[in-house]
Amino acid sequence: MKKFALVCGASGSIGRAICEELAQDGWSLYVHYNSGLERIQEMALSLSQRFSAQEFIPVQANFAEVDGAEILASQLFSLQAVIFANGHAYNQLLEDTSIQEMEKLWRVHVQNPMHLLAKVSRKLRANEKSYVLFIGSIWGAVGAAGEVVYSAVKGAQHAFVKAYAQEVAYNGIRVNAIAPGFIDTGMNNHLTEQEKQQIASEIPLQRLGIVTDVAQMTRFYVSGAADYVTGQIVHVNGGWYI
Repeated sequence: MKKFALVCGASGSIGRAICEELAQDGWSLYVHYNSGLERIQEMALSLSQRFSAQEFIPVQANFAEVDGAEILASQLFSLQAVIFANGHAYNQLLEDTSIQEMEKLWRVHVQNPMHLLAKVSRKLRANEKSYVLFIGSIWGAVGAAGEVVYSAVKGAQHAFVKAYAQEVAYNGIRVNAIAPGFIDTGMNNHLTEQEKQQIASEIPLQRLGIVTDVAQMTRFYVSGAADYVTGQIVHVNGGWYI
């Protein structure tokens, strides 16, 4: 039987890289997006042509809306893995952050992911073993001035992983998170090259992360080679935070 994984945020740089890695391991994928249907369709077609024995199904839902999880859950059938690679950073002082933005960050990063898992838990339990993986953040562990609300919701993700892993372990569901450091994606285009070089000089491995650093760790977690690991936050950051 085909094994299906849902990749939330598949239209983003990290999400797309994760899809590429999982497809190589034989996963059929639900490729989730909020906007950018054309980009998702192009990726699904490309993957289908290269991995013809698998399925790649676009699914749409807006996690910024209260009913985002409900809408997404209604599009899913067989399911063995859920990877949350969706979300958005938010750079602003706390005193300048609106209630609306706080609520949006909470819904995107915490409320809708939790609600979705509640809706699909029966599908995950139908497998002998299944996987839930969050792409968290270094800021969920250490916090960042100017990104206080983002740090808070990422910290909530990490706490959820530790608690939920204990709740569903008896069902064979492994729950973990990857907490990237600085990954060089479009999300960081507000920084100059000089600023990026300054950050790289502070990282022990002396380089910024790239999307495949996160995607390959994701592939490892759901490959079956890490099945004795659950409730963990693994930091992929070149030694920036240990």
